[in-house]
Amino acid sequence: MFKHLKQDLPASLVVFLVALPLCLGIALASGAPPLAGLIAGILGGLVVAPISGSAVGVSGPAAGLAVIVLNGINTLPSYEVFLLAVVIGGLVQLALGALKAGVIGLYFPSSVIQGMLSAIGIIIFLKQIPHALGYAGVEGVDGMLEGLNHITPTALTIAVAGLGILILWESPFMKKQGFTKVLPGSLVAVLAGVGIHLATRGDGGLTTAQLVNLPILQPEEWGSLITLPDFSAIGNGAVWTLGVTIAIVASLETLLCVEATDKLDPHKRITPTNRELIAQGVGNTVSGLIGGLPITQVIVRSSANIQSGNATKMSAILHGAWLLILFLLVPQVLNLIPLASLAAILFIVGYKLAKPATFKKMYAKGLRQFVPYIVTIAAIVFTDLLVGIGIGLVVAIVSILLDHYQHPFVGYRYEEGEGKNGTWHFNLSEDMTFLHKAGLRQALSRVRPGGHVVLDASETLRMDADVRDVIEDFQSRASEDDISLEIKSPDDAEVTWVLRNFNKQVT
Repeated sequence: MFKHLKQDLPASLVVFLVALPLCLGIALASGAPPLAGLIAGILGGLVVAPISGSAVGVSGPAAGLAVIVLNGINTLPSYEVFLLAVVIGGLVQLALGALKAGVIGLYFPSSVIQGMLSAIGIIIFLKQIPHALGYAGVEGVDGMLEGLNHITPTALTIAVAGLGILILWESPFMKKQGFTKVLPGSLVAVLAGVGIHLATRGDGGLTTAQLVNLPILQPEEWGSLITLPDFSAIGNGAVWTLGVTIAIVASLETLLCVEATDKLDPHKRITPTNRELIAQGVGNTVSGLIGGLPITQVIVRSSANIQSGNATKMSAILHGAWLLILFLLVPQVLNLIPLASLAAILFIVGYKLAKPATFKKMYAKGLRQFVPYIVTIAAIVFTDLLVGIGIGLVVAIVSILLDHYQHPFVGYRYEEGEGKNGTWHFNLSEDMTFLHKAGLRQALSRVRPGGHVVLDASETLRMDADVRDVIEDFQSRASEDDISLEIKSPDDAEVTWVLRNFNKQVT
């Protein structure tokens, strides 16, 4: 890996500059200590990356887990109990990797996954408004309303300046500038916030509660930075529920990120997904054992890594080393960062997860995609993530059932014949499952007595017994109502045998 250090070293510095404010910002959005975000970022580089088979992926604390973490910290008895849930989540991921469940992400409807991400974006956006206003109390809508009565001009100025810088960095003009590839907008926004804070210190400036607050310790005290999980809560059902939730959501987010980064990789390398789950499981287990947030592979850092021209995963490993060195040697510098600057960064993160273009794109895909998407968003925002995903899945499944009912085959048509009877043509699908049962029965019930029916199963590869029962029932009705039935058999032996038997009985 070291032979590509010429490419990996510069890329690691860029990823480090992107990751630093995001680690702190996601810890803020999660209601966790800033140190917990840094620990997760460090482990994402020093623990996960060496085990992972991805050459371009970078792991760390993720915005997609912020709402779960916030709810967990607020509902469990202590932060130490929450850390136990993170350990459990890591162990579940290890089991998923060992069971070769790397394809799990393919079995969740994209509409529900996209709805989950958009809902998380909306929640993150709302929860950062109080910090942008300088209100250090309650987050979310209540904090926003209360913050309007307690606006700190300096904090608001920092948030607006940070947003302006981030929006500017996203413009096509700035993207053409070479220096933006090594100087990310998030870092510039943080530096601008620090500058404004230093220039306004004193009356009217920011208080300690409005700044990042990392412990400043001597080298001999570094061991006290570790927070151990509370294993006495191992029998708490809520801990296990949260641990499994973290494992599922973290695995889904990681697998979706892997799919995206593999497409972005200029060398088109394929990441082994089961190995990735094991790497993430080890990272989350260790993170929970020493006080960190849950870890996933993250698209923002991974794409920055690719765009910076990395060659191997050494860039991801080195970015974790830079985070560790900066935290241990100059924590005083990190404590100058205003929470309003991090809020500005998270505004952009939330917007990108739930931007209007996504709503338009999902609507353009049709109601079958759009309805589960919207329902998932509403359910997560007004309940919680796990319940919201469950509701979204139910709606997605119902929409599939309705679709199969309305379209039980490739197509059918009616041709007027001599007199009133006519001919009904039914073209059956390749895979006729129980989901087609209701629709096929409903369609066959429309055939009038004396008519002619053509069941074209020439393209059918598999037919469930439920569908065969429907055809048998119609066959009995056909003999009573003087309906002639013609079945075109496929090449598949099993289906052909069944349908030929139908033909023999009809003739």
